[in-house]
Amino acid sequence: MRFWLMKSEPDDVSIDDLAGRPDQTVPWYGVRNYQARNFMRDSMRVGDGVLFYHSGCAEPGIAGIARVAGEAYPDETQFDPASKYFDPKATRENPRWMHVDVAFVRKTRLLGLSELRSHPELENMRVLARGNRLSITPVEPGEWRFIVGHLLGATDLQDWK
Repeated sequence: MRFWLMKSEPDDVSIDDLAGRPDQTVPWYGVRNYQARNFMRDSMRVGDGVLFYHSGCAEPGIAGIARVAGEAYPDETQFDPASKYFDPKATRENPRWMHVDVAFVRKTRLLGLSELRSHPELENMRVLARGNRLSITPVEPGEWRFIVGHLLGATDLQDWK
């Protein structure tokens, strides 16, 4: 099992939006960075843990826990000329952009950047690196355990499922 931090602008899809969907699942569409795409395509597996991160808002930070609910498949928005994510170079025979389905596990208290930065246990976390703009980053198992177990107070590290 691997762990990920996935950023979403809450005006687009928030943790509350995910929780309110009938199946509590959303395709993680619109990723247009090759490294983030490669994480979804090559490394993510069903059941992997996700820290759901609100970005591009007044108070960015971890807002909930989710899990990867489906293997990577082509992002349909790349084929839609009306979509802001349209890619004229993408074809159904050779899609350029992939996504995975992400399922709600639970909403958490907001863990903001300043709080995350205040813990030496998280000093190497990629989301905290200066200049990091990736919408998807790997989370080390120790970072996951510290965030879920210590900061969010899970008594059983498996209760995030």
